[in-house]
Amino acid sequence: MAYQSINPFNGKVDKTFKELTDSQLEHAVATAQTCFTSWKTKTYAERAVILEKAATLMRGHVDDFAKLATLEMGKRINEARGEVKFSADILSYYAQHAEAFLAPQKLHPKSGEAHMESTPFGVLFCVEPWNFPYYQLARVAGPQLMAGNTLVVKHAGCVPQCAMAFEKLLLDAGAPAGLYTNLVISHEQSEKLIDDVRIKGVALTGSVVAGRSIAARAGQNLKKSSMELGGSDAFIVLDDADLAKTIPWAVWGRMYNGGQTCCAAKRFIVLESIADKFIEQFKTALSALKVGDPMLEATTHGPLSTEAALLQLVHQVDEAVVHGAKVLMGGKRIKRPGSFMEITILTDIKPGNPAFRDEFFGPVVSFFRVKDEAEAIALANDSDFGLGGSVWTKNAARGKRVASQVDTGMMFVNNIDWTDAELPFGGIKDSGYGRELGNMGIQEFVNKKLVRTVVMDAPA
Repeated sequence: MAYQSINPFNGKVDKTFKELTDSQLEHAVATAQTCFTSWKTKTYAERAVILEKAATLMRGHVDDFAKLATLEMGKRINEARGEVKFSADILSYYAQHAEAFLAPQKLHPKSGEAHMESTPFGVLFCVEPWNFPYYQLARVAGPQLMAGNTLVVKHAGCVPQCAMAFEKLLLDAGAPAGLYTNLVISHEQSEKLIDDVRIKGVALTGSVVAGRSIAARAGQNLKKSSMELGGSDAFIVLDDADLAKTIPWAVWGRMYNGGQTCCAAKRFIVLESIADKFIEQFKTALSALKVGDPMLEATTHGPLSTEAALLQLVHQVDEAVVHGAKVLMGGKRIKRPGSFMEITILTDIKPGNPAFRDEFFGPVVSFFRVKDEAEAIALANDSDFGLGGSVWTKNAARGKRVASQVDTGMMFVNNIDWTDAELPFGGIKDSGYGRELGNMGIQEFVNKKLVRTVVMDAPA
């Protein structure tokens, strides 16, 4: 695969990078393994010094990191700055809480004493996506480095400079060689790496296709894996929702990060009695977004990450229309330089239409009308994915009741605050398995060892 920085705003190639040779890859893995033998013996306080220093450096160079993300994948500059700050917060969060999360847990057997203790696995192989080029790295680096593991990381081919910047960040913070290693490698090298006996666990955030392949390879090697594989989240609007507050969240939920978010609001399921009013206001709000250079703060609708991503999205919309969907708004690429897609609303999407099942990774709204709450829940659950979702109502108890009946890893009532360092993130079904962030995130790749002590009687 090619590792290239191509500015999606204008299509210009900024830099190209060569993949590692097999011997260079071997050296990287050997160094990570050597580092683990000493890193696992460090105290939490010693590990925390490096993670806190990295967080401080990130906060001190927000614009430098942010502009790289905007250059490489078109993230609007304000959102890029927010991602950098949040990534720093994640590193700091685990530096402060890892020891408590992994403290021995006392058990109470019928005789003697017992406890559970946590020890790191070893070298972990992480495969990460382009849509949040720092946050995706921070949410594995923060917990797993503090747990005592070392990481070798294959980042997406379209954000190589972001990947290198994050590796340099940790080195600048005092990380020893091999603690965190960015790998510029091919898919073939990646597959062989999963087979390597020194790799003790595999973490992926990516597509369902990639998840099936990598999880299968890890399974063949009896290695623990975690998978976060996207979603098609429902945005359920009940008949008592406050539209003045719901519409801004609907716009944010679909358009944040250019719509290129695993847990973005993608399927808008609205009760019939309020549907006309909702879609009219939603369409008006989306139409007000301003297309332009993502480096400019005034821009509210930037490009997609790559030309390939744009072409895929256009193809999906065309296929949806062929199978009976109607285009209420947009539907085409924008005629200007760069990988820009019109904000699109699709209606009349029936079962059997590919759009009913597929994930739209970009500014495409799938709009559904339902007669009542029960039908809304049933439609929300009629999905191969199960990452997140939200419900909108003035009645918080009603919202919680609906949320409890939707089959996902995460549900939000009157908000879409998808991610917080303190809260676990992850899904079910085709959205994958395992959790990142919070207390659960640091437990994924540690051995939970039982130690039981019984006082022996003297021999007769």
